[in-house]
Amino acid sequence: MTGSTDGYAPHPYIGGRSAVLRTLAAWRTEWPGTPRVVVLTGSSGSGRSRLLAGFLMLCDPEFRKGLPLDEMDPTTVPPDLPAPAVPAAAGRTASQVLWLVADHYELTASSTKDVYGELASLDRPVTLVVPDLDRAGPVRATDEPARVVREVLKPLTATETVRLLVDVPRELAAELAEGLPDGAAQIIDLDDPRWADPEVLVLHAEAALTPQSGVPELPFTVDSGPRRRLAEAIGRQAGTSHLVVRLAVRGILTAPGGFDPTDDQYLPASVGQALDLHSRRLGNDPQTVRQMLAPLALADGTGIPVELWRRLAVAVAGPDSVEAIGNGMALAAPFVETVEGEDGRTRLRLLHPAIGDEIRAGLGDVRAAQSRIAVALLDAVPNQDWGQAAPYIRDHIAGHTLEAGLLPQLLTDPGLFVHADPVRLRAAIEAVPTQGLGAAARSYLRTAPLLTRTEAPAHLRAALLETAFVEDGLPEYAAAVHRLGIDLPWQTLWSLPAPGIHAVTVGSIPASGGEPAVSVAALAVPEGTPGAYPIGTRGGSALLVHSLVRGTPLVAMSPERIQRPAEEERASAPLALSVGGDYLRVWNRADEEIVAALISDVPFTGADLSPDGILLVATERGAKALRILTHTRLQEHGRAPTTSGT
Repeated sequence: MTGSTDGYAPHPYIGGRSAVLRTLAAWRTEWPGTPRVVVLTGSSGSGRSRLLAGFLMLCDPEFRKGLPLDEMDPTTVPPDLPAPAVPAAAGRTASQVLWLVADHYELTASSTKDVYGELASLDRPVTLVVPDLDRAGPVRATDEPARVVREVLKPLTATETVRLLVDVPRELAAELAEGLPDGAAQIIDLDDPRWADPEVLVLHAEAALTPQSGVPELPFTVDSGPRRRLAEAIGRQAGTSHLVVRLAVRGILTAPGGFDPTDDQYLPASVGQALDLHSRRLGNDPQTVRQMLAPLALADGTGIPVELWRRLAVAVAGPDSVEAIGNGMALAAPFVETVEGEDGRTRLRLLHPAIGDEIRAGLGDVRAAQSRIAVALLDAVPNQDWGQAAPYIRDHIAGHTLEAGLLPQLLTDPGLFVHADPVRLRAAIEAVPTQGLGAAARSYLRTAPLLTRTEAPAHLRAALLETAFVEDGLPEYAAAVHRLGIDLPWQTLWSLPAPGIHAVTVGSIPASGGEPAVSVAALAVPEGTPGAYPIGTRGGSALLVHSLVRGTPLVAMSPERIQRPAEEERASAPLALSVGGDYLRVWNRADEEIVAALISDVPFTGADLSPDGILLVATERGAKALRILTHTRLQEHGRAPTTSGT
């Protein structure tokens, strides 16, 4: 038996798997000749996550102190070393997984290419354990596990100093190991007889049936003889699947009345059988439980609020299912678990992703089911105001509409852009071909890296998106952001795409000949820039002059007439400016409170603030002017001076 413990105590959490544990312990010990990359795979539900969790217990210096190490097979116990880095993939994008690695090793890299270079230059091996790759990604339908393999793990395996242990779905295992030298990688398939451990399934079932685990006291749980016989029957039927064992036990204990532990006809051999046999034992049509669980199978792994789940289940199954779904919790119970959502509300989610795979495979038309869910979610948004939408609806509707083929139609509402979780919304939009996106969605996608990197709250997302819409020639969307009822720090007056700006200043051209004074923006650009006034000696700079308020070019104005604000005027202005590499802060002199903070994905090349509160900034892409609205509110209350300008 591959899991034989040879008289040693089994791992208290895993219960066996000694052959696999020996291989993993040798990998962690770095014995000569052991592979640098170990790929743990198997069918969904084969126990990869459980095995990896148990192994990590042995690798944690503190946790292992509570394990009976002296009683265990010493070849299965890795040496007492610092814990490896564990960049958990569940719910994360490929980029997030990589930056978890960078953060763990305190790298200074600013790009993904730099991360791999810095890892390779470390003076010690980089030991990584990546669990739950099958749960990667904030949006299930985007196939993030494959992206993590191709964009993160493959480059890591090519780095000679990296030692990698990863749990991957079987369809990605060979791809991950492909191209590595002989002996550098090993694939462990838990369904392979070499690594399978039938006895561990029996021990799993037996432990789950003991009253000490919190189950009800029943004849086949209290009495060790019947309990062992039932555990053996469950393990025998389950083949190599720990998940099937778990579902069988949960199904029995959810409705133990009338269950005969000597009758094997209701013991499943697959996830599909677990659904069907449990339904039949309770006298229900198997299709009912599948319809009840369909919304959870079509959702992301974070689960759905209980009250919303019932509504979505009815949307999928039809109005005739209201009573069955309302009274069917015992039917669904073995296959779900409750978790606390980010908003503190109780959510339901599937016990394991393999249950979702089974249900989606039986749905027939996933797109139609997702369309019905999307309509139900939209109907639940109060007054179509995303600021009032429930967190699940606001943050997850993009995932449902993506799989329904409806996401591009949804991406016309600035309220959704502002209020939805940017990580999830970005992941969903990136899954849509660019040619299928409207202009507003492309603006969002351009801005999204800044939103996700800074974890910007809703009011800052609104401000950054308002500016992005102006930059991209979408003033109607910028105006719509101002109508959302969010107290924005600025209004973007204009934007000018002009590469090469290396300095900016605000100023004014005095009134002359009956013409009023004009507030201007002066932009220093390379000589030869169209529309610019040459200044200085040959080969020097030139100057673009635009109206500070309207952004229109002032081609008939001589740069010599521009007057910059006097230092006394600047010092007496209520607002002041602080400039960093990729951020600007405007603060109130009276109380030193930050009233506006502008961030950029590229360095600022120039910035200036007019005494009446217009911020002029430039990057390598161009220039823009933002009216600081806090200054406008100060004016309304008589606390700030006003100046004229066009």
